[in-house]
Amino acid sequence: MDFEKIVKAALLEDLGDGDHTSLATIKEGTEGMAQLLIKGNGVLAGLPVAKEVFRQVDAGLRMTILIEDGSFVEIDDVPFTIEGDIRSILAAERTVLNFLQRLSGIATETFRMVQEVKGTKTKILDTRKTTPGLRELEKYAVRLGGGENHRMGLYDMIMIKDNHVDYAKGVENAIGAVAEYQERTGKKLKVEVEVRNFEELLDAINTGNIDRIMLDNFSVEDVESAVQVVAGRFETEASGGITLENVRKYAVTGIDYISMGSLTHQIKSLDMSLKAVIKRFYDNAPDLPGIR
Repeated sequence: MDFEKIVKAALLEDLGDGDHTSLATIKEGTEGMAQLLIKGNGVLAGLPVAKEVFRQVDAGLRMTILIEDGSFVEIDDVPFTIEGDIRSILAAERTVLNFLQRLSGIATETFRMVQEVKGTKTKILDTRKTTPGLRELEKYAVRLGGGENHRMGLYDMIMIKDNHVDYAKGVENAIGAVAEYQERTGKKLKVEVEVRNFEELLDAINTGNIDRIMLDNFSVEDVESAVQVVAGRFETEASGGITLENVRKYAVTGIDYISMGSLTHQIKSLDMSLKAVIKRFYDNAPDLPGIR
């Protein structure tokens, strides 16, 4: 991933013309150590981004990773320590935490969903409901949590949604237009169509020229019936109204995919903080809480 520009913009937003509090309170050239302290249980995500933040703030900072990205972490774990100029550590602190907390929250929520459908064939997908400018990072976090990515954007898959169907005056017309477009342009993109009821489902099946059918806001019972109607001729996906409490009920219907916008836009960040390691602990670093 190339997130240099993302980090640069985030630092500019936070630092402006300097961290004046640290410039005022910390003597120039003073070195020290800090540790990332986990304050909740979940999946750690975003260490490469944190490393880039520290690098852009001060290439002389020394980051020691103790727990790898994608690992399950618990309260009091210490995934990394950072050493060097204290002013630089403090300048990077909030930006590092903002990235790590959000991405770890996404990975953790995805992990919970994936665990709920364990033992079924269903795969958990994200959507395009991401923070503008952070899609690549948020989808990376979904993968760390055990989920899979749906399309990255409008360019890498054709997805006929309800508005396309309505503007085209029907599922058959929309699918036909897509087939003509791909033939005319030479595009060979995967095609998915969203259906809102069984009438549209049958239109999609009968028209063909698609790879996947998404069942939008279908009940568990209707998803089960729809999967039987499709009978393996196309991939199937369910979306809308699916939560941690009912995701397994949807999965046992035999649906291939469940896509959830909530993975990236309704998550709770994983709580953590960057804490100074004061001198009296310095010589006893291996005994710091959570270091293993």
